[in-house]
Amino acid sequence: HSVVRNALFCLETAANEKENHVYTKALMAYAFALAGKEEKRRALLGSLEKEAVKKDGSVHWQRPGKEPEVDLLYYRYRAPSAEVEMTAYVLLAHLTTQPAPSPEELSLASLIAKWISGQQNPNGGFSSTQVSCSPPG
Repeated sequence: HSVVRNALFCLETAANEKENHVYTKALMAYAFALAGKEEKRRALLGSLEKEAVKKDGSVHWQRPGKEPEVDLLYYRYRAPSAEVEMTAYVLLAHLTTQPAPSPEELSLASLIAKWISGQQNPNGGFSSTQVSCSPPG
């Protein structure tokens, strides 16, 4: 379809820019994964890997220049919703590949999923910039 083809062309042009925000790269990696553009998906994931925050046996992404998170005695830090979302898009990009994710991608995906699961609120949901994700109570 011409609209999809034009949108992919736009994304491919944007992906070639040197300075893309980490959130933008995460979204584009997932979009290219859905479109079956494996080379672009891999290139973006490679770039994102360089920006990953690896801590406590988990992996996530955060906004550039952000202050490091601090856990206090009675309060566990939870990342802002945008960081949860971009990390989730990276996870989806790793898992959305044909014919199937490699063992290395599955290993990294488990570290990403570990971080995401640690961001759950006491009700089992997540903060979001879109809609409430808490399960019905």
